[in-house]
Amino acid sequence: MIDFDGLKIDALLVSGLPNIRYLSGFTGSNALLLVTPGSQTLFTDPRYTIQASGECNCAVRTVKGRALHVAAAELIGRKRLKKVGFEKARLVYEGYELLKEHLPLGVSLKPVGGVIERLRMIKSEAEIAGIRRSVLTNSKAFERTLKKIKPGVSESGLAAELEYQMRLLGAEKPAFETIVAAGPHSALPHASPSGRVAREDEPLLIDMGAFQNGYASDMTRTLFLGNPDAKMRSMYDAVLEAQLAAIAAVRPGVTAQQVDRVARQVLKSHGLQKEFVHSTGHGLGLEIHEAPRLGKNDKTRLEAGMVITIEPGAYVEGVGGVRIEDTVLVTNTGCEALTPTSKEIMIL
Repeated sequence: MIDFDGLKIDALLVSGLPNIRYLSGFTGSNALLLVTPGSQTLFTDPRYTIQASGECNCAVRTVKGRALHVAAAELIGRKRLKKVGFEKARLVYEGYELLKEHLPLGVSLKPVGGVIERLRMIKSEAEIAGIRRSVLTNSKAFERTLKKIKPGVSESGLAAELEYQMRLLGAEKPAFETIVAAGPHSALPHASPSGRVAREDEPLLIDMGAFQNGYASDMTRTLFLGNPDAKMRSMYDAVLEAQLAAIAAVRPGVTAQQVDRVARQVLKSHGLQKEFVHSTGHGLGLEIHEAPRLGKNDKTRLEAGMVITIEPGAYVEGVGGVRIEDTVLVTNTGCEALTPTSKEIMIL
């Protein structure tokens, strides 16, 4: 699973909680995991003693009154490990300093990147089933909230309703801060919901996702309260065309940047290339943003079992924005859009 020989390490100290969950099953908020070719040891604190013993199929050490990093350093010494890898993007500096301070002489630390994240890119059947459930929960929450969308409702009020419906349907929390952006506010790709109210004949952009049993979903739809003007309708049609073209391009062997290029070419044909200011999508799973990134420079080749988003958009300052996003599974022969919610233009 982990190529210790290729990495030239004797062990890997995993500190990223999603990576710890992936390897051990532990879902708590404080842990380290020491992985060697023949063993795994989880370090956590007394709050999680019972939980860890029930979730993990590896050795569990509860650390009382001292840092987990100190206990990990002591075990590294007892196991006589000489070169230990650590997750350079996940380990905080304070933890690194504690490790260095308590490791025996002769033990070296080696920064490594993306080791577990690369394994996580290909989802198991159980993971895919979990993402499907999350996607359906997310879409059902959206459908339940639709009837409450009308002129005069606030962005923050709609965001709260969407998240409330997610939880009623079994999600443990939203996958990220729900985006609800009305009118010109929708031109901000990552707008935060405010007290601004939706008005007649305005676009309303909703970007939402759920975490259910640990797995994320992600969907964006752009609605209109009343009839959109010709410019907004044309923008919507262009973004939808780009999104459908990008989904059609998804298949094993195609690179992430090639899918991104397809979406950009469509928007360029409509004169909207400068209005598309982010990547076409990203992987998701135990985190809302995972590898690969469907951007201009990512040469990762798609493989069956990857789950990604496809979400082109166009944003015009002072006017509004349109984004359309689905969660998509790469299959052996192409792909499957998991999101069931209609992408036909919605006029409420």
